[in-house]
Parts: sequence; structure tokens; C-alpha cells
Amino acid sequence: MKTAGIIGAGKADKELLELAEEVGRLLAKEGITVITGGLGGVMEAASRGAFLEGGITVGILPTLKKEDANPYVKIPIPTGMGEMRNALIVRASDLLIAIGGEYGTLSEIALALKTGKKVIGLKTWNIPGIIECHSAEEAVRLATSLIKGK
Repeated sequence: MKTAGIIGAGKADKELLELAEEVGRLLAKEGITVITGGLGGVMEAASRGAFLEGGITVGILPTLKKEDANPYVKIPIPTGMGEMRNALIVRASDLLIAIGGEYGTLSEIALALKTGKKVIGLKTWNIPGIIECHSAEEAVRLATSLIKGK
């Protein structure tokens, strides 16, 4: 199973939400499982896109209750770890796509880069190591190439 972690703001504007939903949808079309933090904002939008395309969605939750997952998470994983679950999202993903985001997203980016995982960025932090893309299509094309070795 090939996986992509979609990370980003828990509260996001319309542009970021539409971008995340399109990324989720396109990843599902490629047969790539979408892993998120399972809550709202970018996480929910990416999950919705993948879910509606028939893809597999995993939510690694900061809480202890499966019911806290957004309605588009097919596989909720409650951790009770709060933000520390960010490391689990990184470890479970073949690569990460950061969409917008604040300090929680930055922590996931840092963990990914430290462990040698590729990070694709869409309207996110401008730091060395992030591969910047300008559209959902470009990001998913690159992700697919990196994950599947195309």
C-alpha cells in the first residue's frame, strides 16, 4: 500500500480547502492511501476528496475517541497523544504534502525532513527541503512519481 500524508491547517480558507480536496481526490485516483490527522480543515478536505473518489482514508487522531474523526475518515486511529501524533503521521506516510499550515504543520515538515521523507509544499512554509508545487495536479504527479517510482 502506497501512502501520502496530507498535512495542513486545522482551520483554512476556501482556497486551501479546495486545493486539499483536489489533492485527496487525485491521490485516490492513483490508488494512494491518504493519511491525515483526522480532524477538520485541510485534513477533512483531503479526506473528503479521497473518500468521494472511493479511496482509502486514514485519520491518526490526537484524541482517544474514534468519533472525533471527520466523516470522511474510513480508518480512524485514536492515539490520545495530542500533537505528538504528528510523528505517527510522518512515520506512516511514504511522503508528505503540506498545504498551508501553521506550527503543527511545521513540526510535521521538520520530522519528515529529519527522517529523510520527501515533503511537497502547496502554499506552505518556505524552508529548505520542501519541494514547492503550484497546483494540486503538479503535487500529485510528483508524489505519484516519487511513491511509485514512475
